[in-house]
Amino acid sequence: MSQPQGTQHVTAPRFGRLDADLEDVKSSVLRAADYILSRQHADGYWCGELEADSMLEADYIFLHTLLESGDPGRLRRAFTEMMRYQNDDGSWSLYPGGPGNISLTVKCYFSAKLMGLSKDDPAMVKAREWALANGGVVACNTFTKMYLCALGQYDYDAVPAVPPEIVLFPKWFYFNIYEISSWSRSILVPLAIIYAKKPFKKIPAEQGIDELFVEGRDKSKLRLQWDRKKWFSWRNFFIATDRLAHWAEAVHLRPVRKMALKKAEKWMLERFEMTDGLGAIYPAMLNAILALRCLGYSEDDPQVIRARDEFEKLGIEEAASDVMPEPTFRMQPCVSPVWDTAQAVFALGEAGVPANDPRMVKAADWMLSKEVRHKGDWSVKVPNTEPGGWYFEFNNEFYPDTDDTAQVLLALNKVNHPAERRQIDVCQRAIAWEFAMQCRNGGWGSFDKDNTKMIFQYIPFADHNAMLDPPTVDITGRMLEMLAAYGYTQEDKRVQKAIRFILKEQEPDGSWFGRWGVNYIYGTFLVLRGLEAIGFDHNEPQVQQAAEWIRMVQNSDGGWGESCGTYDDPNTRGVGVSTPSQTAWALLGLLAAGDDRSDSIAKGVRWLLERQREDGGWDESMGEGARRESIITGTGFPKVFYLAYTMYRQYFPLMALTTYRRAMERTA
Repeated sequence: MSQPQGTQHVTAPRFGRLDADLEDVKSSVLRAADYILSRQHADGYWCGELEADSMLEADYIFLHTLLESGDPGRLRRAFTEMMRYQNDDGSWSLYPGGPGNISLTVKCYFSAKLMGLSKDDPAMVKAREWALANGGVVACNTFTKMYLCALGQYDYDAVPAVPPEIVLFPKWFYFNIYEISSWSRSILVPLAIIYAKKPFKKIPAEQGIDELFVEGRDKSKLRLQWDRKKWFSWRNFFIATDRLAHWAEAVHLRPVRKMALKKAEKWMLERFEMTDGLGAIYPAMLNAILALRCLGYSEDDPQVIRARDEFEKLGIEEAASDVMPEPTFRMQPCVSPVWDTAQAVFALGEAGVPANDPRMVKAADWMLSKEVRHKGDWSVKVPNTEPGGWYFEFNNEFYPDTDDTAQVLLALNKVNHPAERRQIDVCQRAIAWEFAMQCRNGGWGSFDKDNTKMIFQYIPFADHNAMLDPPTVDITGRMLEMLAAYGYTQEDKRVQKAIRFILKEQEPDGSWFGRWGVNYIYGTFLVLRGLEAIGFDHNEPQVQQAAEWIRMVQNSDGGWGESCGTYDDPNTRGVGVSTPSQTAWALLGLLAAGDDRSDSIAKGVRWLLERQREDGGWDESMGEGARRESIITGTGFPKVFYLAYTMYRQYFPLMALTTYRRAMERTA
C-alpha cells in the first residue's frame, strides 16, 4: 500500500522469525517492564495522563467567565494552551492532523474573545473566515449552543429543548433517562436544569460573536429546520416535539416543572456521593457546577465547593520550557487509574513478573479496594444482581463498566494475593455481574445492558453522537479472553452467543470495528485475542481473513497506524502514521491468529525494537516544538471526541513483544 503521510521511512530487512534477535526481544521486554514499574505510584496504582482536544480549555474559560470565578493566571495559561493548537487554516481539530471542527472552532474563538483577543487579531481573522465558510454558529452542536445562550450569544428558544421533565418518565416508558447512555444521562440531567433556569450573563459587546453568524441572528433560521425531502421521518417527528416543548415554555405550560427540577436535583446530588464529581467526567462535572448555581446554591455551599474541587483536580499545570516559553494549563477529560493499573499489571504478568512480587500484590490490593459494592444506574435494567465490577477512575461507584471489569479480572489472574479467599470471592462476584450485563444479542456494551434504541439518535439534543451504549465487538472480545482465563469454554451457551455476535459483526474485508480504540486495528486485535483464548480454531476463515487484513494494511516502515478519520470514512481503515500502540495491537492480532512466522510479524517487531527509548519506553507524538502533541489512539465518542491514553504506548508494546517472545520460545 502507499506510504501514509507523515510516516517515518525506515528500511527494514526481510527476515522470517528473527531467531537470531530473540535476545534483543528479551532485553527489550525487561527494559519495558522496568520502565512501567518505575512509574507505579506509591499506593500501588498507575495513572497516565489523558490528553484531549482544546474544547476542554475553551469550556474552562467559559465556565469561569459565566460564574465570574477562577484564577486569572490559570485562565491565561489555559488560553495559551488552547491557542497553540490552532490550525494554519484558522480552525481547531478534534485530533492532531484532523480536519477543522465547527463546534470546537466556535468555542475556541469565543473563549479567545472572552480572554481579550480582538476580532482583528490575525489568528481570529483566520478562525472567523474558516468558521463562516463552514456554516458558522448555526452549524454547531446543541451543547455548544446552550453554553453560548448563557452568555447571550444564542437564543434559548432556538436551541433544542432539554426539558427537565424527562427525569419524570417512568422506567417502563419507552423513552426514559435509563434508555440513553450513562455518560449522556450524567451530562443531560444537569443540562436540563440549566435549560429550565436559563442562566444569563451580559458580556461587553466586543466579546460577542455576532460576526460568526452567516445570515445574522434571525431566530427563524437559528431553529432546527424540517427535512423537506422526507416529511414523514423520525427527524421531523422529533423536531415537531421540540417545537411543542418550546411553545409550552413560551406560554408557561409547565405543570410539573417544580417536581421535575426537584427530582433532577435529587438525582444529581445522589450521584455526587462515592464519586469524584458527577459521572467523574469533565462535561457532566462542568454542567453539575452550573446546575447547582442555577438552583440557588451559593459559592460557599459544601456541594458547590466539592463539585468545583473535583473539577479543578482534572487540571495539569506545565511550567515554561525550551519548547514552550510560557507556562500552560490544560484539563483532562477524566482520569484512568483503574484502567491503567489493570492493563499494566496484566502486561507485567505476561512479561514474567512473578505473581507474588510485592509490587504486583500492592497493585492487586489497590484494585481490590476499588470493587463496586453499591448498586448504580446499571441496576435499573439488571435489578436482581449483586453489585460487582470496577469503574475507570479513582471513585465512580454508580458507573462500573464491563470493559474495566474484564481487564481487572485479567490482571488479578496474574497475581497471587495473600488474601486468596477474598480475591476469589471478588472475582466470582465480578464474573456473575458481567454475565448479568450480557446483551440479548450476545455482546456487551460498556455501562448498560441492551442500550440499543437507535431511534433516540434522532432526538434534536442528541447531536453529540453518543446517545447510546450498544454492545461492541472490542469489549466482547476482551470478555472472551477474560472468561477463558477463568476456565470458561465454548461449551458455555453464553460464550457461544458471544462468539456468534462477534462473527456476525465482522466487516467484509475481515476487520472488526473498534468502538473504544482507533479503530479497526483495535477492534480486530481484541476479537482475535478473545477467539484464540476461548479456543476458536486459528484455521477458520474468519480468523485468517482478519489476519490477512492486518498484514495488508501494514505500513512500508514495518509499523501500523490508523487515523481517527476512519470513523468518518471507513474506506481509509488501517491507514495512518505508524504508532507503538497500534503496531502492538496489530502484532497481538496476528499472533492470536497463529501467525508468528511472516515478514509482517518480523518487520513489526523490528519496528518496535528500533523505536524503543533507552529508558525502556516509547514515544507516540507528532508535530514540532509547541505544536508537538500525542497521536490519538483512544476513542471517546466516534466523530465527536477522541483522547490519547499516554500509557498505551508503554504497556501494549510490552504485551506484543512478550507474546512474540513466548511464540519464539515455544518453537525454538
